[in-house]
Amino acid sequence: EVQLQASGGGLVQAGGSLRLSCAASGFRFDDHAIRWFRQAPGKERDEVSCISNLDGSTYYSDSAKGRFTISSDHAKNTVYLQMNSLKPEDTAVYFCAACSSCWEIQCYDEWGQGTQVTVSS
Repeated sequence: EVQLQASGGGLVQAGGSLRLSCAASGFRFDDHAIRWFRQAPGKERDEVSCISNLDGSTYYSDSAKGRFTISSDHAKNTVYLQMNSLKPEDTAVYFCAACSSCWEIQCYDEWGQGTQVTVSS
């Protein structure tokens, strides 16, 4: 029932941009926060950004701040992550998760397959 489908990844040169989408269904979108995580081969998942649909608050990791922008389209139940000035270290599979807030760790288990972002130098 709960589905989080990430898309929009691809291959981009360093300095380029991508816009990731997270299409959500099966739960009350406006009552949750959507959090973006990424995982590179051999590394643990790392949180990138979050937006709360309850109060509109946002969070960015230090690496994302100033380069990434998260937004939410309530009519489409979709969260976007605009990624600019991409660096090779941004290369990872990006996942989105629906959680109780940007600060609590309670999230749905359904993260989907993620979307691959590859940044070449």
